[in-house]
Amino acid sequence: MSYLANIVTGLGLLSAFLSIIFSLEHHFTFASWAIILAVIFDGLDGQVARRQKMRSEFGGEFDSLVDAISFGVAPTVLGYIFVYSHFHLWTVLPLFLYLLFSVARLARFNITPKEKTPGYFYGLPTTASGGMMASFILVHRRYGLEVHPAIFVVMVLLLAFLMISRVRYLNLSSLNKISGKIVYLVLGGGFIVAVIFPEITAFVIFIIYLVFSPFVVKSFIAVK
Repeated sequence: MSYLANIVTGLGLLSAFLSIIFSLEHHFTFASWAIILAVIFDGLDGQVARRQKMRSEFGGEFDSLVDAISFGVAPTVLGYIFVYSHFHLWTVLPLFLYLLFSVARLARFNITPKEKTPGYFYGLPTTASGGMMASFILVHRRYGLEVHPAIFVVMVLLLAFLMISRVRYLNLSSLNKISGKIVYLVLGGGFIVAVIFPEITAFVIFIIYLVFSPFVVKSFIAVK
């Protein structure tokens, strides 16, 4: 039982590995959903560790390394192969910045005392940025939208700089506190929509977190 959280983290790593394999095989929808699955496992492993009171230094480092692969390496491989079939330096550079800043974001998180940021993170979490890229590609694939490669590059750069920014985003513990009947109704309605339009639902969830989370954090701090 003491290894349960690490097993969940390992499943997240497996999802990232499968995403990379699917990307190399040009199965982009499967590759995108594998990253979304890694997002789910990333949320679950922390919950399992807290509920079982099994948090450890090893678990934290393991989770961070897995995040670097799941939400740094896997999304950049997926994005590059999906958008371009040949080498393009001007695209490699933005994607490398995304990868570099995702790793820097995780390193900053690891050395930041948690008591200094109660209820929020500094910078967009790599989980959200990776999920954003994956859901963008899911919507693109599902509905055949014509998106100019330059737009994709702009999104990659935006996510990259948000990850190392000082913008505050809610962490999972704060999200858990936002409860009540209204939330459950929204979640219930969201589940129905997700069954019918899973790609759009995933994309909208990440967009809502990216845009509105900083404002919610600011209101929390104002109340305190």
